[in-house]
Amino acid sequence: MRWRRRQCVWAVAIALGLGLAAAPKRTSGQDKPHVVSLDELHKDAARPAQSRQANEAAVRELLSSDAGQQALKSAKVDYQRVDKAIGQLSDEDLAKVADRSRQAESDFAAGGFKSTLIIAIVLIVVLIVVLSLVF
Repeated sequence: MRWRRRQCVWAVAIALGLGLAAAPKRTSGQDKPHVVSLDELHKDAARPAQSRQANEAAVRELLSSDAGQQALKSAKVDYQRVDKAIGQLSDEDLAKVADRSRQAESDFAAGGFKSTLIIAIVLIVVLIVVLSLVF
């Protein structure tokens, strides 16, 4: 009986040994080439932060211009409060306000707007910033 048990244990051990030897070799995930490189993943991860910074800069550039400062003074709005509110906007709202700010800047630079019209646009931008934070 003991001898038979020993034969079974050896048979199972040999079968497992042969099974492991015949099993396909697995390579680690780092040995295989990736479809997307690590650099591309880093760039994609950084892209939203970069676009947000660019959008914030566009709005702040409009508000810090002479016409923007004049508009803020005439509306009796503190630039620091508006600047702080810009940082609290959602990415979507910020993108909309930044597009309007860029369009106003380019139209003003091309001579399409007078100073009073740019002041009105700055006030609209400030209103959008305040309303988007309230709602």
